[in-house]
Amino acid sequence: MVKETLIPPSSTSMTTGTSASSSLSMTLSSTNALSFLSKGWREVWDSADADLQLMRDRANSVKNLASTFDREIENFLNNSARSAFPVGSPSASSFSSEIGIMKKLQPKISEFRRVYSAPEISRKVMERWGPARAKLGIDLSAIKNAIVSEMELDERQGVLEMGRMRRRRNRDRVRFTEFFAEAEREGEANFGDWEPIRSLKTRFKEFEKRSSSEILSGFKNSEFVEKLKTSFKSIYKETDEAKDVPPLDVPELLACLVRQSEPFLDQIGVRKDTCDRIVESLCKCKSQHLWRLPSAQASDLIENDNHGVDLDTRIASVLQSTGHHYDGGFWTDFLKPETSENKRHVAIVTTASLPWMTGTAVNPLFRAAYLAKSAKQSVTLVVPWLCESDQELVYPNNLTFSSPEEQESYIRKWLEERIGFKADFKISFYPGKFSKERRSIFPAGDTSQFIPSKDADIAILEEPEHLNWYYHGKRWTDKFNHVVGIVHTNYLEYIKREKNGALQAFFVNHVNNWVTRAYCDKVLRLSGATQDLPKSVVCNVHGVNPKFLMIGEKIAEERSRGEQAFSKGAYFLGKMVWAKGYRELIDLMAKHKSELGSFNLDVYGNGEDSVEVQLAAKKHDLNLNFLKGRDHADDSLHKYKVFINPSISDVLCTATAEALAMGKFVVCADHPSNEFFRSFPNCLTYKTSEDFVSKVKEAMTKEPLPLTPEQMYNLSWEAATQRFMEYSDLDKILNDGDGGHKMRKSKSVPSFNEMVDGGLAFTHYVLTGNDFLRLCTGATPRTKDYGKEHCKDLNLVPPHVHKPIFGW
Repeated sequence: MVKETLIPPSSTSMTTGTSASSSLSMTLSSTNALSFLSKGWREVWDSADADLQLMRDRANSVKNLASTFDREIENFLNNSARSAFPVGSPSASSFSSEIGIMKKLQPKISEFRRVYSAPEISRKVMERWGPARAKLGIDLSAIKNAIVSEMELDERQGVLEMGRMRRRRNRDRVRFTEFFAEAEREGEANFGDWEPIRSLKTRFKEFEKRSSSEILSGFKNSEFVEKLKTSFKSIYKETDEAKDVPPLDVPELLACLVRQSEPFLDQIGVRKDTCDRIVESLCKCKSQHLWRLPSAQASDLIENDNHGVDLDTRIASVLQSTGHHYDGGFWTDFLKPETSENKRHVAIVTTASLPWMTGTAVNPLFRAAYLAKSAKQSVTLVVPWLCESDQELVYPNNLTFSSPEEQESYIRKWLEERIGFKADFKISFYPGKFSKERRSIFPAGDTSQFIPSKDADIAILEEPEHLNWYYHGKRWTDKFNHVVGIVHTNYLEYIKREKNGALQAFFVNHVNNWVTRAYCDKVLRLSGATQDLPKSVVCNVHGVNPKFLMIGEKIAEERSRGEQAFSKGAYFLGKMVWAKGYRELIDLMAKHKSELGSFNLDVYGNGEDSVEVQLAAKKHDLNLNFLKGRDHADDSLHKYKVFINPSISDVLCTATAEALAMGKFVVCADHPSNEFFRSFPNCLTYKTSEDFVSKVKEAMTKEPLPLTPEQMYNLSWEAATQRFMEYSDLDKILNDGDGGHKMRKSKSVPSFNEMVDGGLAFTHYVLTGNDFLRLCTGATPRTKDYGKEHCKDLNLVPPHVHKPIFGW
């Protein structure tokens, strides 16, 4: 009996499904393996094609290099033949033979290029490369193992295997490239002994040995070299005077050392006059060596007693004879502006402007007019421009200007009414701000930038200490060839009258020394009433308005006709502030009220202290008649016979000079500020208060003497301008372009003084650049740069748009 075995349906279906899935899996695996194989073969084939293309490109580059080499050789021969040797020169024939040698080489070079690019070389290279190419075939067993491993590993392991095969193909490509480079090197070695190459090398060696000396000799004798020598000789021509200049001797060297060491010696207590005496004694020691100098130079040294100038001249002449020229120091600007020999430029920068009737507004204006009369220089007067709000505080009678052109027209009209001729000079404006506390105008921003570089030749700084207290800009002595400062005001005397005045005066004294030394080449002090500043001399370089001299001549004519010229007594005129002599006047009048008796004094002036002054006079019941201020040339003042000026704070009182010019008596203190006026017989000076009373009585009872022509000239602006030219060294500078040999003494020797001055200027620039320090030292706010209102009035670009990183 046969028993049937029943198979459950689920078991049957499961067996069938397993077989089918196994068959499908095998089919998919085979398909993946074939696609992978074809893909790998295609990548290898593409890589081989790329390498073959690289070989073709290299072969073409070799051909191009050979062609280029042919052309360069030909150009070299042609250019060398034309430029190196002129026709008919001694070496032209020898060089032409060398050109023939090079031309013979040209066919061999062409043959070398043609053979090197022949198909045989390419075939040999391919034969050597053939075995290596066979080695680059695909290893099918490796691919088979890869297929099996692909079937056994999961998808992640297959991806890693693909990365390893890609790296293996890259290594094969690198090996292929290295083989090709080795084949090229072996090809060069095989063809290195080829006849054209060997002949080319031999010819080059012969060319180098035989013609090097002849080429150099031909170049030395060529026309080009001769012209070059001539041009160098024309640059520096040694004069006969330079050949005769002897070197500095030992006393002169020691004197120079002492001169250069003056700042250091001053710090250890050796005064400047002591140093000058040492220099003088050393210079006298050189008199025994004068026989070594040229006769003209020796006679000059004997005649001139200024040993300091002699020493500078000697040093400059010796250095000039050696060809040495010093262009500046560590702190100085090496690029000074070049100026025309026929026309020099003078810029006068001041701290005030009309219609403010102050000395720093009037005197620089006259100076500009009289300097412009000379044809040797052009003149620019640079004055502050105030915004309308500041104009209302400064200018009298509520006079304001809406534009710089309007104010310039006012200034020129005022000037021409007084000098009688048309002054040809330029007026320029810089931004300024008025300080109520200091009662002064301070510059805003870099004042020097308002003078064009082409006109930056000679600068005259009226009140240099005032202009530079808070100055933050380019150093004046770097921008200009020569800078002269003129001291108008005795600031120390004013400051001492304020609260804590002694302490403030101590600091201001040193700051004034600092800024004038750093920014000026020469300083002129109008009188000895000012502090002794570095590089300074005392000289009155101010004159009087020609109108006052005309008034004096008119009064002299009236007196000569027997008419009464003076019908009034005494008067005083000045700005009504205590520092302008009002304190001294009230004290003298109060102390000697009984001695003076019925003496009356008319006082003309306006000012901030007018109320207090009048109250003080009323308190002492003084015979003072206070009147409104007016111009000194006003007709109402012509008939006064005596001008009284007890002020000791002035540096040089302009009103005193004007009164003398009008032929009046002047009673003033025996003070350094009045030193210039003592030579005039109508100037009566007093030393004590009792002496003041006697001088007043003398003036009231006598008649003043008429001025002589010499005295009138000494008071004029023509004489003042002449003194200014002499003491500021401008006469030497302006006459330095007469066609003769220039000798810049200031540029001949690297001076220790200049290094110190440059360091002081740099330190001042850094400190004034800090707004906090500026405010702490009393600077007017927002004066480091000009503001929007100034930009609008003067058509300026806002400072932040073009401000330099370092501007000193």
